[in-house]
Amino acid sequence: MPSSPTRLGPATTVVLLAACLISLLSFGARSAFGLFTDPVSRELAVSRETYAIAIAVQNLAWGVAQPLAGIVADRFGARRVLLLGALLYAGGVASMAVAATPAQLILGAGLLTGLGMGGSSYITVLAALGRLMPEPHRSWALGLATAAGSLGQFVVVPCIQALIGAAGWQAGAWALAGAAALIAPAALFVVGDRQPRAPSAAAEAGLWAVLGSAMRHPSYVLLILGFFVCGFQLAFITTHFPPYLIDQGIGAQVASWAIALVGLFNVAGAYMAGVWGGRHSKKNLLAAVYFGRAAVTALFLLVPVSTASVLLFSAAMGLLWLSTAPLTSGLVATFFGTRHMATLFGLVFLSHQVGSFLGVWLGGALYEQTGSYDAVWWLCAGLALLAGLVNLPIRERAAASSGRLQAA
Repeated sequence: MPSSPTRLGPATTVVLLAACLISLLSFGARSAFGLFTDPVSRELAVSRETYAIAIAVQNLAWGVAQPLAGIVADRFGARRVLLLGALLYAGGVASMAVAATPAQLILGAGLLTGLGMGGSSYITVLAALGRLMPEPHRSWALGLATAAGSLGQFVVVPCIQALIGAAGWQAGAWALAGAAALIAPAALFVVGDRQPRAPSAAAEAGLWAVLGSAMRHPSYVLLILGFFVCGFQLAFITTHFPPYLIDQGIGAQVASWAIALVGLFNVAGAYMAGVWGGRHSKKNLLAAVYFGRAAVTALFLLVPVSTASVLLFSAAMGLLWLSTAPLTSGLVATFFGTRHMATLFGLVFLSHQVGSFLGVWLGGALYEQTGSYDAVWWLCAGLALLAGLVNLPIRERAAASSGRLQAA
């Protein structure tokens, strides 16, 4: 914990714990969808590309819903958004469990689940914490909540794979729906982040002023471009890494542990990113994360695939996995303050999810055309290098008009 004379009060601590639990449940469930690629494709007699389209729609729906959820959370507080999101999330995954056609799969696992994620994701939680936490604790708290999501990935993914192996993929889907439903009671404890209510016309003017200022801010635009790459990489790996490993002769159990290992090591990576982000340059740390991803991916592709290389890659990538989130959200707060943080971080996240859509869809489409994921793997490495370069020119300081806009 950062050294500071201030301490968190009991009420703020409860909100932080609830936020961490929500992050654990929502991201843990989100990380398990790649495990369903093969069993769902076989049982519904569809291609991997069809399943990839469903998950691509999920990511895009999540991205579109996130800034809308952010607007509501900034105005009325995060609790209502989290509750509605949890219901949609659980309902979408439950409908996936009973899907019998590609259209039903795309509607359930894709659209409904993605809309639910937009309300109940760790992004909504990070924005709430950004408003609630005292500035000396903010970066640390953002890192802690992000690390909790990674712990969920480590815990949930092996359990879902065990259920799929023992009772079929529908049982795994029902378990995911149950995890999403548990977000609702945890959301009841997320209180105190609601902003003082302004007259409707003044609030609307303030929001549009903030959006206009943000899109004219060069560093904010660069941040958006870099986060696009983050989404492309993470969604491709989460969805296509398990079937890629099965194609390489690595068993499904090892594949599930590979995704879980990413989550375990990202507990440390995300937490330390939050801590270091409070002490050092966030944009330089972001650039280092992206350069590290490029190097790790390229090295993985250049060595023979084995259980050892898979686990080493998962551990290294885990250290870099969600460490972008506390740094990116922290930079949004640096640029514009916390008054409209959920909205502005939601827009950055929309770029992330457009990248996710392309990463998931392109992985499935190129696999069906070439029988290989190699081209997309190398594209991931090249884009990571580009994202590192894009983050270097960012100016880590408040926008000239941020004080005025926070007060709007």
